[in-house]
Amino acid sequence: MDFTISEEVKSAQQLAQQILGDFTEVDKLKVIEQQEERMDTALWQALAEAGLLGLDIPEDNGGTGLGFYSLTTLCEEVGRTVAPVPVIPVLVSAAGTLKRFGSDAQNEKWLGGIASGNTLVTAGLEEYNNDDPAAPTCTAQKMDGGYSISGSKICVSLAKSAARILVSARAGDDLVVALVDPRAAGVTLNAQIVTTGETRHELVMDKAQVPTADIVVVGREAVAAMEWALQATRTALAAMAVGVCDKMMRITGSYTSEREQFGRAIATFQAVSHRVADCYIDVECLRLVTQQAASLIDQGRPAGEAVKMAKLWCGNVTHRVSQASQHCHGGTGVDRDYVLFRYCELARQIELTAGSSAQLMGELGQDICAEYLAKVG
Repeated sequence: MDFTISEEVKSAQQLAQQILGDFTEVDKLKVIEQQEERMDTALWQALAEAGLLGLDIPEDNGGTGLGFYSLTTLCEEVGRTVAPVPVIPVLVSAAGTLKRFGSDAQNEKWLGGIASGNTLVTAGLEEYNNDDPAAPTCTAQKMDGGYSISGSKICVSLAKSAARILVSARAGDDLVVALVDPRAAGVTLNAQIVTTGETRHELVMDKAQVPTADIVVVGREAVAAMEWALQATRTALAAMAVGVCDKMMRITGSYTSEREQFGRAIATFQAVSHRVADCYIDVECLRLVTQQAASLIDQGRPAGEAVKMAKLWCGNVTHRVSQASQHCHGGTGVDRDYVLFRYCELARQIELTAGSSAQLMGELGQDICAEYLAKVG
């Protein structure tokens, strides 16, 4: 598979590096971290003005239409700078799903506002003990003028600020994908503190009414929409992990080159140099499997196995690189005035979001077993 990046995508990635670098100095991050919902609105607007929020949004809806692969490069740069912006829940999970499965009227209503940075539409894909939005425990009941939805979604980013939250629910034998208004009657938001210290929300719906205009899709197409949303979200998380782990590795390399023991830099000690070299190998392997998954999704080709492999590597690599970075730093690594701890927290958050490595290993094993049984009849 050819992973050559087009000049347009390279330019977008370089522009993202420049903008994100200007907004993510440690002092600025500390200010944002005092907010309930950690979002740098000035940075979000700067990304919008540069056209970066619309990378995967069609030109007819105010975007640049460069596709999903280009959007994963933005996710990578956000990870590299631990920037407090909701690129995955808003641009991937919500906008990406709407673009591919929403009606023309819905896309016209929501995508332009997302691309311009004026509207937030987020997604609630996870439930308690359930990472698969195509098999939700939430229920929906058809009624005049739409559906009523009951159940809970967890760890919803920017639930208070969002105009709508993309969710799935089971209506008998059918699956329903809907845009829920977080301010509607029957909707309650309960604060949840996640690993990074960020406040997200449990979305509790008690017969929350959703009008027909906010029903995205029903039936088989709804299953396809949620399968796409899960695959795209996992791949975007893996792309963000590439940036996080690459930066942790480089921070560690720089630190060990300057930190001295016994009269010489600890980077010259064989044990230290081998650990950092292992980190480099891990990061490049993660980059490769992530690019493969992103490329397949961008081309509309079957990507299920590639996505599971990417997210499996994502979980393993974030864990190993974070551990090695902390080990090589010693006590300095856990100092909250030092930059590394933010990367380690984000790495752990990514590792356990949308499926752990152990879970995905089990799923891959089941897939291989099923394929073998189908062949032998």
